[in-house]
Amino acid sequence: MNKAFWRGVALLGLGVALSGGAAGAAEGELKVGDKAPDFSLKGSDGKTYSLADFKGKKAVVLAWFPKHHTPGCTAECKSFGASGQVLKPLNVAYFTASVDKPEENKSFAEDLGVNYPILSDPDKTTAKAYGVVPPDGTGNAKRWTFYIDKEGVIRHIDKQVNTKQAGEDVAAKLKELGIAGG
Repeated sequence: MNKAFWRGVALLGLGVALSGGAAGAAEGELKVGDKAPDFSLKGSDGKTYSLADFKGKKAVVLAWFPKHHTPGCTAECKSFGASGQVLKPLNVAYFTASVDKPEENKSFAEDLGVNYPILSDPDKTTAKAYGVVPPDGTGNAKRWTFYIDKEGVIRHIDKQVNTKQAGEDVAAKLKELGIAGG
């Protein structure tokens, strides 16, 4: 009976693995070609931005970062601010975003003097939908940048962001993907 028991356990484990029931980290993760989850998030400028607002009009870049006022996030957001002269002519909507509170990102944007909105998702609903925080909502967002075309389809996901040249890299990638409208 002991052999039969362990054989059953082994078969059950194999069945779970083959069915995907023992979910890996990639299960449900967004991929290139997926429809981007809609969002409606408050910006550091006090306005609310929704992906739906840009459908059929502009591509959208959504660059998630972990935490305001930290070295890497400061470098990344500064890079976006410094790259406005190359990003704005591309006629795309671009945002950095975190799970920080709106008032924290407002202060962060003011401290950096950036000329674009930093979005806030304090309840982590959008961050969960984009897979940048675990489903249980723990922790800060991962540093991932999503490139979304005018129809709301994810065209690229950058998971290896160079914080010091993030803005320049985004401009180059938009041109490479052919989704810039400028």
